[in-house]
Amino acid sequence: MTMPAQGVKTGIAPPTLWICEHCDTVYRRRELACGEVARCVRCDAILARHHSLSVNAILALVVTAMIAFIQANIWPIVTLGLNGTLISTTLWGCIVMMWREHAQVVAVLAAATLFFFPIVKMVLLGWVSLYARSGRRAPGFRWAMVTLYRIGPWTMSEVFVLGALVAIVKAHMYFDVIPNPGIFAYGVLMLIITAFSSIDVRRLWDVTEETPA
Repeated sequence: MTMPAQGVKTGIAPPTLWICEHCDTVYRRRELACGEVARCVRCDAILARHHSLSVNAILALVVTAMIAFIQANIWPIVTLGLNGTLISTTLWGCIVMMWREHAQVVAVLAAATLFFFPIVKMVLLGWVSLYARSGRRAPGFRWAMVTLYRIGPWTMSEVFVLGALVAIVKAHMYFDVIPNPGIFAYGVLMLIITAFSSIDVRRLWDVTEETPA
């Protein structure tokens, strides 16, 4: 078990220390074995996880996610048929429809959590990972890392996919429902974003160095 360090003041920790972000308890850092998770003994928060993914693998994951994201937003999600009439729409088509039907709050939340937050997360993670390949910190590294931490819980593509599947099953009782490529692209994106959630981006602080001015 990781034991708290004695006599260490809270502040900017050297690379040999962990600081719990919830209760500020300080721990001496050690290498984690495969699958091991370091937790705070005071509040049980996660301090760090073992990661087998290299920076190159993270960058490749980001590129794959961006390809799936583009496909998910340009392809129709589902086609509804009734009495020979077929109607299909994309995610943005649904958002525009909600806006026109006076559901502006829902439309804004959907646009933010399903489009803007995910794309900002992918762009920033790709930006810092691209420089981290050579052990350098990207311009705006600190701001990017703080933003990645803040928007992490707000990327909800997996919630959208599960909700869409439930809606498709229920709509099948009244319409002819044909799943389109967009929903499958979102399914792939959901799996990739789930993989993102297991990546502790804070390790990029350890594998990079400040670029001299």
